[in-house]
Amino acid sequence: MNNVSLIGRLTADPELRHTQSGIATTRFSIAVDRTYVKQGEERQADFINITAWRQTAEFICRYFSKGSRVGITGSIRTGSYTDRDGNKRYSFDVVADNVYFADSKNSSGSSGNYSNNSYSDNNYQQSSYRPSAPQPAATYSNGDADDFADMPDDEDLPF
Repeated sequence: MNNVSLIGRLTADPELRHTQSGIATTRFSIAVDRTYVKQGEERQADFINITAWRQTAEFICRYFSKGSRVGITGSIRTGSYTDRDGNKRYSFDVVADNVYFADSKNSSGSSGNYSNNSYSDNNYQQSSYRPSAPQPAATYSNGDADDFADMPDDEDLPF
């Protein structure tokens, strides 16, 4: 299973770009503090590259800036390429699936008007996305009591 959860601070303002086919993307890094601190030393941080696509990229560029604390869940993507000198290089990125505000609304310094603390591309249809007002993420499916069948109370389980 390839699943990553990170909380850190943006090291620079994210910049929104578009592919040749018009798909929004952004690439940035976050500083994630290490949990272990040697006595007498300062806390160390890891700088992790993050890539986001489509509405998630637009959301990040709209509501986050350098120093903002962000929570990210996603997956690791690795790759390799040959540089100009003929050396084989490896890449390591986290592709963001969900993005969360990790600062309180008052301490984030953001002037954006948001009503939810998270965003995921999976929660939106591309045709219904409105960048000026993110919609709350759906937590439960739309079901009702008729979706369940009554079971006889004979203490035998059906599985």
